Amino acid sequence: MNLTGRNLALITGGSRGLGLETAKALRKQGFNLILIAKDSTRLSETRAALLSDGSPHSVDAYSIDLENSEATSTALEAIAATHPNITHLILAHGVMSEKMSKTLKTTDTEWRRVMSINLDSVFQIVNRLAPAIVEARIGRIVIFSACLGRMSVPGNAGGLAPYRISKAGVNALVRNLAHETGLGARGVLVDAMCPNHSRTDMGGADAPRSAEEGAETAVWLATREFDKTSDDFAKNTTGVLWEDHKVVPW
Repeated sequence: MNLTGRNLALITGGSRGLGLETAKALRKQGFNLILIAKDSTRLSETRAALLSDGSPHSVDAYSIDLENSEATSTALEAIAATHPNITHLILAHGVMSEKMSKTLKTTDTEWRRVMSINLDSVFQIVNRLAPAIVEARIGRIVIFSACLGRMSVPGNAGGLAPYRISKAGVNALVRNLAHETGLGARGVLVDAMCPNHSRTDMGGADAPRSAEEGAETAVWLATREFDKTSDDFAKNTTGVLWEDHKVVPW
C-alpha cells in the first residue's frame, strides 16, 4: 500500500493536544492537512502557526461544533464537496464525562453531550467522508479511542459511564467498518488506538506522557507499511485497538 503523492489528512481536534501533535508530525512527512476544531480563534492561530514553517503543503481549517449533529452534517457535506481526495481520516477529538457520571447517576444531558461528541460525530464523519476513500481503494482511518473502552480490565469496570461506553462504541464501529471494507484487502485500513494518559487539557498537566508521545501510534498507523501477506502482525493487521504499536484485547 503506497500513499505517496496523494496524502490529504483530515484531523479532528486539530487545534490542540493529540490532534495537533498528529498534525505536526504528518505535516513534517509531507501531508496536506484539513483541521477541524470547535474554537475558531484557536483553530485560526494553529493554522497560521503550522503554515509559518515555510512548507509548501496546505492547511485548511473548519470550525465545527461536533456536539451539534445538524451543523456537523452540513459542514461535512461542504468538506466532502470541496475536498474529494481525502486519503486519511484521523479522529482525535473527544471529551471526558463528569467524574461522578456512574450509570445510575448520569443525567440525560451529560449522557447526550458525551455520546454526541465521542461517538455520534465519529459515525457522521466516517459515514460522510469515508465512502470516497473506500471508492479510491487506498487510505487510512484512525480513531482515537481509549483503553477504558475495552470490555476487559481496565475497561468497562464501572464509573465514567458515558465516556467508557462511548469509547466501547468507537471500538465496535472500527471493528465493524474494518470487516465491511475487507480488513485491508481493498486498500483501506481502519484502526482504533489508545494514546494512554497524556498531558493534554483532558489528561491534565501531571499525566506521564507528553501529547507528542500520545499521538505517536496514530502517526504510525497513518503511515505504516501494510502487506496482508506478511508474517508481521504490525504489517498485516487492521480493525483492532492499538497501543504503542501493539494490539491490545478489547
